[in-house]
Amino acid sequence: MSGVAQAAGPFWRNAGMTYLSYANTCAIVVRNCLKEPFKTQAATREHAYYKVQTYVDGVAQKAVVREAVTAGEKSVA
Repeated sequence: MSGVAQAAGPFWRNAGMTYLSYANTCAIVVRNCLKEPFKTQAATREHAYYKVQTYVDGVAQKAVVREAVTAGEKSVA
């Protein structure tokens, strides 16, 4: 790729970041810039949950909902 074509690409890629890391960084910056009470409301939406469901012999077992640990938190379990 020529230097001109590379410079015209996405700036997050030129910075050596993936789009996901760029989007996460932007979200953190925006949340840190908010004033109260919006900052508190945004902090409650920061948590992510996911569901794990195992299958035994093709039959779904009970689903378990887990909370994803963010980079700033430590796992308690």
